[in-house]
Amino acid sequence: MSTLGTTAVVFDLDGTLVDSEPNYFEASRRTLAAYGVTGFTWADQEKSVGISTRETVALWRERYGLRAPVEELLAEKNRHYVELARAGTAVYPEMRKFVELLAGEGVPMAVASGSALRAIDAILAGTGLDAYLRTVVSSDEVARGKPAPDVFLEAARRLGAAPAACVVLEDAAPGAAAAHAAGMRCIAIPYVPAQADAPEFATAELLLRGGQQEFTAEATYDWLARTAERGR
Repeated sequence: MSTLGTTAVVFDLDGTLVDSEPNYFEASRRTLAAYGVTGFTWADQEKSVGISTRETVALWRERYGLRAPVEELLAEKNRHYVELARAGTAVYPEMRKFVELLAGEGVPMAVASGSALRAIDAILAGTGLDAYLRTVVSSDEVARGKPAPDVFLEAARRLGAAPAACVVLEDAAPGAAAAHAAGMRCIAIPYVPAQADAPEFATAELLLRGGQQEFTAEATYDWLARTAERGR
């Protein structure tokens, strides 16, 4: 057993492990442009940070009055996104170190994401993270996306870990809410630091208000070790 005891770690993917939002923004821009919606901005993109791709395109239909079915919009956006993801997705360097550190200690790990399974797999394979992160859950595989706890609870089930033994790393408020609802501890690393005061982040056991600039693999591992020691 590792120095973290029975702790299992569940990672959100987009904005937490990898900086995929620029690719999502471009996929959104291209998809909407194909349906006659122009002027999609980064501020528009930030409104959908943390919610599933399916829920995002459903919101588009309301916001932009699109008549295309959700499934059609979803397929189009995922097609653009996977193409962009394969061309290049940046892993946060300290996150890669953290994953490698946990793997070296034999800590069970999973990815639980609102993205489509095809998109998750493309990113993990393209970045080499698939060597360490073999348990993957997409919100498409569960009844409800974040902020519901379903995707995290399914990750814990597949890992054979009790929810109370799981620690979630999240960049978005809906994900922090989902971790709390699942009965899991949360390390919150806001993708949009200006959103650090969101009430959902107040439920996190560790809030790194500065986002990825504040995150380091060693400090986070030490925090996990201390909390594991207190729980024994």
